[in-house]
Amino acid sequence: MPRMKAAIFVEPGRIVLDEKPIPDVGPRDALMRITTTTICGTDIHILKGEYPVAKGLTIGHEPVGIIEKLGSAVEGYQEGQRVIAGAITPSGHSYACLCGCGSQDGPGTKHGFKAMGGWKFGNTIDGCQAEYVLVPDAAANLSPVADGLSDEEILMCPDIMSTGFAGAESGGVKIGDTVVVFALGPIGLCAVAGAKLMGATTIIGVDTVPERLAVAKRLGADIVVDFKKGDPVEQIMALTDGRGVDVAIEALGTQGTFESALRVLRPGGTLSSLGVYSNDLKIPLSAFSAGLGDNKIITSLCPGGKERMRRLLNVVASGRVDLKALVTHRFKLDDIEKAYDLFGHQRDGVLKVAITP
Repeated sequence: MPRMKAAIFVEPGRIVLDEKPIPDVGPRDALMRITTTTICGTDIHILKGEYPVAKGLTIGHEPVGIIEKLGSAVEGYQEGQRVIAGAITPSGHSYACLCGCGSQDGPGTKHGFKAMGGWKFGNTIDGCQAEYVLVPDAAANLSPVADGLSDEEILMCPDIMSTGFAGAESGGVKIGDTVVVFALGPIGLCAVAGAKLMGATTIIGVDTVPERLAVAKRLGADIVVDFKKGDPVEQIMALTDGRGVDVAIEALGTQGTFESALRVLRPGGTLSSLGVYSNDLKIPLSAFSAGLGDNKIITSLCPGGKERMRRLLNVVASGRVDLKALVTHRFKLDDIEKAYDLFGHQRDGVLKVAITP
């Protein structure tokens, strides 16, 4: 049986490069040969054991590649075609999908639905930090890539760009809004770009890493706040003349950033949460206005599916957003353990790494 290289979760603290059989293709599947992928912050949660997955699973959920083989029931595509698939791969026919929540795709049980069921790559099925990945429900999830777009230009579309933009979309950003983004990692930076596209006219980015603050300015932040130079809540309230912000996007997943995002909202404002939390959250009474502030707290899981990917590819092709600057380091798949070490310890100004078999 033909084999391939893959980054495999062994146990908390260990993701290693090993070999696996190349997957067989079912009728509704497609086998994608990976040309570029990357490592996500969620993969680091998996590595640390903060998010549980099965031992032996191939990690990764951000694939760019070429169709190697198509299932017999997949129409509208051809082998050899260059494509991407979203990190979320909805079936298109579950109850969640038909309710408009494809990210929460998955079968119902007598106990209800399993949250995040649409996230399959590197979670419930083998992912794409490998030479090949099997794409389920391929007709619903593959999106062709136009000639002239490089892998690195579109590498953020499957997850980081889709997630960051969702923070602005779910938050209901409107023309003329004031928006703050807490934490300017890759998702937060994409949230900045998404808020600008949606019409926010004052965008505040909060971080302390000079390189990230600089990239935020390039992507649309009007003001950057260094949280090490003073209480960010006080700084933001001063910047808004005490009014607060219309939308606060939390892009880190900590109690501190969540609480700060809540405290800077105007009455009736929205906290749009993108962070992956590894501990229970607490909502302080005063920050929540005792439950009487008309505020909204909304969460988002990266929207997926071919239509979402088509739209994001169009944004990149239009030139309205250029995310190439987010790729700061490049590794071969053979060196992915080194890439995990660099990315996991956030050394050398890393934002995102490009992994190429």
